[in-house]
Amino acid sequence: MSQPIAAPIAHVAPGADPYAWLQTRDHADVLDHLKAENAWQEAQLADQAELREELFEEIKGRIRETDLSLASPWGPWLYYTRTTAGDEYPRHYRCARPADGSSQVDEQSEQLLLDPNVLAGGGFLSMGAFNVSPDHQRLAYSLDTSGDEIYRLFVKELATDAVVELPFDDCDGSMTWANDSQTLFFGELDETHRPHRLHRHTLGRDGAEQVFEERDGRFFLHCYRSSSERQLILLLNSKTTSEAWVLDADQPAGDFACLAPRVEHHEYYPDHGQLDGAWTWFIRSNQAGINFALYQATDTGVAPTREQWQTLIAHRDEVMLEGVTLNASAFILSLRARGLPIIEVHAQGLAPYPVQLPDAAYSLYVSDSLEFPSEQIRLRYEALNRPGQVRQLSLRDGAQVVLKQTPVLGPFDADDYVSQRLWATAADGTQVPISLVVKKTFAGQATPLYLYGYGAYGESLDPWFSHARLSLLDRGIAFAIAHVRGGGELGEAWYRAGKQEHKGNTFSDFIACAEHLIEQGLTRAEQLVISGGSAGGLLIGAVLNQRPELFQAAVAEVPFVDVLNTMLDPDLPLTVTEYDEWGNPQEPEVHARIKAYAPYENVAAQAYPHLLVIAGYNDSRVQYWEAAKWVARLRASKTDDNLLLLKTELGAGHGGMSGRYQGLRDVALEYAFVLKALGTPKQS
Repeated sequence: MSQPIAAPIAHVAPGADPYAWLQTRDHADVLDHLKAENAWQEAQLADQAELREELFEEIKGRIRETDLSLASPWGPWLYYTRTTAGDEYPRHYRCARPADGSSQVDEQSEQLLLDPNVLAGGGFLSMGAFNVSPDHQRLAYSLDTSGDEIYRLFVKELATDAVVELPFDDCDGSMTWANDSQTLFFGELDETHRPHRLHRHTLGRDGAEQVFEERDGRFFLHCYRSSSERQLILLLNSKTTSEAWVLDADQPAGDFACLAPRVEHHEYYPDHGQLDGAWTWFIRSNQAGINFALYQATDTGVAPTREQWQTLIAHRDEVMLEGVTLNASAFILSLRARGLPIIEVHAQGLAPYPVQLPDAAYSLYVSDSLEFPSEQIRLRYEALNRPGQVRQLSLRDGAQVVLKQTPVLGPFDADDYVSQRLWATAADGTQVPISLVVKKTFAGQATPLYLYGYGAYGESLDPWFSHARLSLLDRGIAFAIAHVRGGGELGEAWYRAGKQEHKGNTFSDFIACAEHLIEQGLTRAEQLVISGGSAGGLLIGAVLNQRPELFQAAVAEVPFVDVLNTMLDPDLPLTVTEYDEWGNPQEPEVHARIKAYAPYENVAAQAYPHLLVIAGYNDSRVQYWEAAKWVARLRASKTDDNLLLLKTELGAGHGGMSGRYQGLRDVALEYAFVLKALGTPKQS
């Protein structure tokens, strides 16, 4: 079997794309080529079939296949999910709330709300909304059955199990209830896949009323309920600017009122709660500085003007205010300092206090604020070597109780793995954090190492635990995360230092992290595997062009590698909204800048590491052809005999296959590729 060759278009004009024909979706030649690539990938990894099955069973064996989630109390019910061995998706349930106020599930009063396994029918399924009405009589839910992130809307009567599909097209999947439990607000996508219209639908009536239309192609539209459940909030936001409109949730037929008209580069995010017993607007805003401050304005029944906002938490130069959680007796700040997340509680009548945690590098966030009157919240906490925990925090005294820890079946001890925070020095002297975990047996020596990166959109890539990753760690492969500029790990300034004209910092930071790990004797170039997905795939593609000799292998999942051509096409989904992130290449200076690093444009006649590329045919965020064209150009240009494999999931989108077992098989494929590229280290 010979490797598939995508023939370039003959006699193209200078600067034209010779592989543009691969963008002809559903054309027989394109589908034949993608299928040929899939067959080539399977053939090249055929000798790993036994290992792939071993890895799949190994990973599956660590996971409790039948499990019950923690129940969340709301009104007279506890809501929860249950996973069952053999099922791809968890089922959704509720039961009567115990009289003692506990969260103990009573299976005798249990009611099945939704079974996604039946809805999936063995195919792709992604659930958008899952919202029970305020009177607990109905369930609004939305489904994507292809991976293209276009959803169908449904309402289920929980007393009778009768289901009605709402007759609306091009829906973004959102469904927000008003307090009458009859009125639903939902978003509509435009031709570029942007939520741009908000509609209001009353159950039992035909059609829907358009409430709002956002015509600026940079802005997305979202509708949600406030923490107090007394307000509906319509948020319009681009990458750099936002505007919010509000509506009394008890008066859903009314008009939304603007909190503060948009001003370029002013971002603000409102919520509604209580302060000292009074109904209050809380607004997180960057008007005083890039790391955001928190403002409050008493709710008088009229949307407060910006002039009425009063500072509650001032801007801090070294601390990023990432979010605010509200309930009746406290507001809880999600902060970030020195690359670590911090939860700070401001309970009424008490001095503010931080949540104390045991590890040096970790992930922490508010996972469930519970009911608005509750005096507890739930936190999700995990580290590279510590499985996820749900901790219940008492707001009045800071006491923590571990309600649930993600089980790891079979032999496992967190203390058998060493987790640490390292710092690499970038070319301009900037210190770049690295989170690393390695099995103690292999610590202090040069081991194979899997280095992961993202570095875009200000997203923070905090350390997380993985059942699957143990299969690498136990085989002597260390795992590390490069927290490069462009991410949000060190606040807004860290993000801005890796976007637009500073995007090159993302790539040079990643290279600096790789070099640091080698210089410290923790790995060698011939042992180093790198990986990233989506915008992280852009990162991987760029560093492979710049320093291919530094790596042994790479994995690029749904990679954004054709960035120049994509950003030149405003008709593609998301392009216009991305101008604030990458720039508009219609401007000559921006065009030259993007062209200088775009992975597809910069493929060279040089040796590249082993490479596995994953794409989703129905991906609306990163089109399948970006990966296909990149692989075609690499295959025509590279000078080595290393593996170059493309797998296109023909029935999935940006997130890959949807079922949990399908996901585990995808991981097993990736790990088998990694082990093949590294020479298959043995398990310890």
